Amino acid sequence: MKTPQPIELDFIVDRLTNSIQNTISGDSFETEVHRLRISDLKQITKKSGWNFNWKEELADNKKEVFKLTITNNSDIVQGLLSLSLESDHVYMHLLENAPFNIGNNKLYEGVAGNLVAHACKVSFQQGFNGFIAFTAKTKLIEHYQNKLGAYTLGGHRMIIPTDAAQVLVDKYFKS
Repeated sequence: MKTPQPIELDFIVDRLTNSIQNTISGDSFETEVHRLRISDLKQITKKSGWNFNWKEELADNKKEVFKLTITNNSDIVQGLLSLSLESDHVYMHLLENAPFNIGNNKLYEGVAGNLVAHACKVSFQQGFNGFIAFTAKTKLIEHYQNKLGAYTLGGHRMIIPTDAAQVLVDKYFKS
């Protein structure tokens, strides 16, 4: 059986905020991260502009899928994250901003940073000292180094070590 190639992540960390920030008003909104539910999938489709098959991610028992929402508005998904717990780290399989949070006319900034911080938080909770790994597209390796404090392990594989993970967790999570 052929081992599937990891997906090269290509999310943009537009801004590290302490929540998510409306690009029009500049207002910040507190966020929550919850597990994605099957009932959420009706709004998360290719037809509505999502790039990945989140139904498939959710069906994979080795992965945990999370949604980012604004506090007290859990019906509108701002972004999604798929990760798995490995022997000594958390691996990020997919991260995607909602279609309305991508490009020059995006509605909110800070979504991707918020989701990466959640992955780091899970890593700390699991006793992995904040270590997370992911596979990046070549053109974004330097971006992840600068914005997230990530390091390359060779090729496209990147890690976020303890110190950089702690910075992200402290930025997004108050407790």
